[in-house]
Amino acid sequence: MEQGLKLLIQLVLEFAPVIVNLIQKRTEETLAITNCQLPKTTQEFLELVNISNQPNSSVARFEQQKLLQQQLAIYQRETQIQIAEQEKDTTLKLPEVNKILDSWPLRLYPSQILDHTINERKPLKIFLAPPQVKFDQFDHRNDGIPEIELMLAEGLRKFINKHYSLHSPIRPTEFLAGAWDSKRFHSESSIKALFGILKTEPILILESENDGDYLNFRIAYWGLGQENYYYKTIARLSHREIVQESAKNRALEWKKIRDELLAQGANLEEINQLGRDNVFNLALLEKAEKWKAQGIDISKLSLQYQVNHQDFEKLCDVLTTCHFLVTAWVADVYHLVHYDIPPLLPELLPSLLQDALDLQSVQAIIIGYKQVYQALEKERRYWVPELALQLAQSLSHLPDRSWAQEQVDYSISTWLELRQSPQEFSNLLEAMHSLIRIEDEEYVQKLREYFMTVGDRQSILDAEKLLDAIANLKHKHPLESTDPSYTLIKYSSKVTSVAISPDGEILVSGCVDKIINVCNLKTGKLLRTITENLGEVSSVAISPDGNFLAVGSCEHPKSNVKVWHLKTGKLLHTLLGHQKPVNIVIISPDGQILASGSNKIKIWNLHKGDRICTLWHSSAVHAIAISPDGTILASGSSDNKIRLWNPRTGDPLCTLNSHDGEVKSLVISPDGQLLLSGSTDKTIKIWHLITGKVLHTLTGHSDEVKSLAMSSDGQILLSGSADKTIKIWRLSTGELLQTLTGHSGTVNSVALSPNGKFFASGSADKTIKIWQIVPRLAL
Repeated sequence: MEQGLKLLIQLVLEFAPVIVNLIQKRTEETLAITNCQLPKTTQEFLELVNISNQPNSSVARFEQQKLLQQQLAIYQRETQIQIAEQEKDTTLKLPEVNKILDSWPLRLYPSQILDHTINERKPLKIFLAPPQVKFDQFDHRNDGIPEIELMLAEGLRKFINKHYSLHSPIRPTEFLAGAWDSKRFHSESSIKALFGILKTEPILILESENDGDYLNFRIAYWGLGQENYYYKTIARLSHREIVQESAKNRALEWKKIRDELLAQGANLEEINQLGRDNVFNLALLEKAEKWKAQGIDISKLSLQYQVNHQDFEKLCDVLTTCHFLVTAWVADVYHLVHYDIPPLLPELLPSLLQDALDLQSVQAIIIGYKQVYQALEKERRYWVPELALQLAQSLSHLPDRSWAQEQVDYSISTWLELRQSPQEFSNLLEAMHSLIRIEDEEYVQKLREYFMTVGDRQSILDAEKLLDAIANLKHKHPLESTDPSYTLIKYSSKVTSVAISPDGEILVSGCVDKIINVCNLKTGKLLRTITENLGEVSSVAISPDGNFLAVGSCEHPKSNVKVWHLKTGKLLHTLLGHQKPVNIVIISPDGQILASGSNKIKIWNLHKGDRICTLWHSSAVHAIAISPDGTILASGSSDNKIRLWNPRTGDPLCTLNSHDGEVKSLVISPDGQLLLSGSTDKTIKIWHLITGKVLHTLTGHSDEVKSLAMSSDGQILLSGSADKTIKIWRLSTGELLQTLTGHSGTVNSVALSPNGKFFASGSADKTIKIWQIVPRLAL
């Protein structure tokens, strides 16, 4: 493992300054952008700050600058992707493309590699150019020499699939094993040929070339928007030394076993027969140690230890670990620089290197990360506290916590400095109290998460005091924030469903503790609590006229549906027939029918309580939506499918297949043209309802999408997720407008008011929050 650590340190020393230069160049371009006219969408976004009418102008300026830096980073990222898309269209039409293909080192054609899908995060493509080691130069037993290329590819594949999978919404990479024609191509000409065709794709190439007793380990890399590639030999590994050292270590282990057997009276000759090549290696090792003690320079001697498959497997292990470390560091830096994703490698280092980690090595690795973060800080001065805290969270997994604590102290000190703290405090967290604002909630929550990770109990208490102070500010000024929210209700258990009445005055909520609360949204006053023979509440729905409240229960044997008169609280119907938990209830836009879903869907006459028909599913139904004209009912289930039905007759219309996970939420646009679906595969798909064609896929959530809600004009989409966030999207473009992070648990349900000015969210953190929709956001 020592070889891998040396290689990583060399990479950090060589590669970190290159990344810093790239960031500095991007910073210069960003400064140039600020002197030009910003795109209309960016200007609109920046106007959001002004809606708070904050009395403290310095605070307003601070928030505006912070938003400006964030939006410029997003704009630059989107511009890079757009340029890359345009360049792809012309790349394969270049007149010299055939000449370039003469030096093409891959078994895949360029058209197979160029990515034409538009995702929120472009995966880093990784190619492996493995070494061609000639094993006949070793004195070895021919007892099954491993194929290094295959073992290296398989080891790297497992590592990437576990930590940097292509399907990861956070750090996606695509490992293209076997693509490199390793017997024909190595070195600069091949890299230049690749860059000429594939420069629009972020790429890492791991190349090892045999050079006598050594392997020259090189990497080639280019990210988004780079005008040139990085290609350099970062280390020379002695594969002979690794194999010979393994043989010596086996001999020493054999000596221990031999001595134990001799002590038990075993015959030496019989023992040596079992020792095979270990006997020869031990004798040679002992001779070498004797000669060394006599002052002989044994490095001048050609000592040939006998090696076997175990020693070649050791070589494979060392090479594989080297590739793990390099891949992780470069992938981390790529996703950090382009997408603000914190590094994962510090968390993996203790398990990858075990006892090989030493203070000096860790220091070198951390300095590399700090160089990259410091470059990012110059680009986004107002985001320094978040960036430094991000690095601290990554470093908190290392044995020595002082590195992480240094970053936390720097984070809080910069936070105080940016807010022009007038005095110095011995306790940085206490110093934050007088300057804390509602907008700081996410930052303080992340501080608390860090302190919980490292087990700092006193700092956890200090952070919780800050969160209490923010809660008090929300109570006094519930709309004073750029994404305003306040907590309406705190339950004793998880909130499962929320619904807002058509007049926007009443909020109904259900939860796991078998209670339904009916509240006045304007005053927050609790109007009514319903507990009448309820099981665990899974879903609530209000009729378009505001008269009926439908409630589904997912607790067997109380798996039923009840209908109340909303204003009087009178129970009107108890609808029986479901044998499995009822997961969802919905009322049609015309207010005539009620649909309830378990492992089948039952359609009821809302006013009379009569059953109209049953729609048969083979798996649990989690989501239902009904078109505005009432002619189509869509259902999403745990078999990853969406089915379309005629709700009046029960006839199936078609089945939609595209999700890779259970379908958890559905909504149909007000014009009846679009169907939107949220899934455990972490995506939201937009379908043309009539043709069943997928028009767009929204990505960004890092966990399953639990709930969807759409504005009455069909322009804005809300999505609540198990990743504890709510995202606001512009449907016409698929643009992510905002991510709200006020909840500390899964967001199970979101409900939008009819006028589109606010919405409610219910969460597993036992709270319901009310959010104001910023006017410019709805444009």
